Amino acid sequence: MADQSTQSIVIDAPPAAIMAVISDFAAYPEWAGSVKSAEVLSTGADGRPEQVRFTLDAGPVKDEYVLSYVWRDDERVDWELVRAQVQKSQRGSYVLVPRGASTEVTYHLAVDLMIPMLGMLKRKAERVIMDTALKELKKRVEG
Repeated sequence: MADQSTQSIVIDAPPAAIMAVISDFAAYPEWAGSVKSAEVLSTGADGRPEQVRFTLDAGPVKDEYVLSYVWRDDERVDWELVRAQVQKSQRGSYVLVPRGASTEVTYHLAVDLMIPMLGMLKRKAERVIMDTALKELKKRVEG
């Protein structure tokens, strides 16, 4: 897989509160602008989602895909693409680091599409996706 993009934001909340929003996939259509639906297909022994199906409508990019999640307490969640219509691969994570009363949230993302795209354009698209996702997450948690 190609290089990944990374971006961070500070959210005024503890890691557990942020991870509760991240793991509440049913609510994503309420606050994540491009997510039209999110359905938990399976959960782990800890009750957190293991596989989730998403319907995405980000203007010119529309996709239905399934991600597989691995949760590491309230500090990190990793995911990987299981299947999709437009994406060839996706690997990402949120890493949460407490900073006093706030938390630094770092988003790592690498996406490969079935349609060829210049690396520079792909990195820019990943940065836009991450910037939007982090700002929407911050607004939802702090709202």
